[in-house]
Parts: sequence; C-alpha cells; structure tokens
Amino acid sequence: MAKVRVTKEFSFEMAHALWNYDGPCKNIHGHSYKLFVTVIGEPINNVRDNKNGMVIDFGDLKQIVRSEIVNVFDHAVVMSKDSGYSQSQEVLDFVGNLLTLDYQPTCENLVVDFAQRIKQLLPKEIKLHSITLYETATSKAEWHASDNE
Repeated sequence: MAKVRVTKEFSFEMAHALWNYDGPCKNIHGHSYKLFVTVIGEPINNVRDNKNGMVIDFGDLKQIVRSEIVNVFDHAVVMSKDSGYSQSQEVLDFVGNLLTLDYQPTCENLVVDFAQRIKQLLPKEIKLHSITLYETATSKAEWHASDNE
C-alpha cells in the first residue's frame, strides 16, 4: 500500500511579546496564525472498517490539534517565563488568558512545541510529517520529521 500525506489547516489569534528582543516585537502584539498539520500513513484497506480508505479521519486530526493547540493558544497572550510576567490575579484580570512558556514564543519555537504536542496523540500507525505555521501572510516557520530524526 502507498503512503499518503494528509493535511488539515487551522487558524487562531494569539498575542505575544519577545522578551529581550531588540526590535518592535518586544512589545505585546498579535497575529492571525495559520497552522498546517500534515501526517503520513497508509490508507485503511478494510471494507469493514468505517474509516476505510482514510489515513486518518479529518475529524480525529481536528480534535487532536484543537485540544492541544488551538484551544490553548487561541486568544492568549504568550510570554517566555524569563520575561518576569506573572500569573498574578491583577495581570490575569487585565490580560485574561496569559500563557508563560519555557521558551521564547517565536514562530520557530512554537512549531517545535506544537510538533511534540501532536506527535504524542497520533495513532501509532500515523506519523507527523510536517507542520507549517504562518505568523503573517508572508512569514512562516516549518518543522519536518525528516529534519528531526
């Protein structure tokens, strides 16, 4: 059976600030992110299986990515823990959804994090092939499994 790549697109809104950066992105600002998640596997070849002909049900992939990424990062303000921003009640009342991460929330670091979150929830016969994250219409970062083996 042939291997097939399946891609699903997601979008979410997120604000971030790059701590200790020397440009305007050191200030809190937002993006409309586009996320493309591509998995690879063999289509199911069993007429008795209700997923016959599918590598993965798009709904199953959607559930994984929404629970691990979109529902977590959408409409959040994301900062590195090194920035010193706290989860104090005063800050939370103002910001709402503040995420402090163990890394600088650049597009590059986000795709690495997203790959780890998705890989752990995929069925064993399906592999994460790549992730592309557009931060703007003309700026993106990509993670490929083949580069990380």
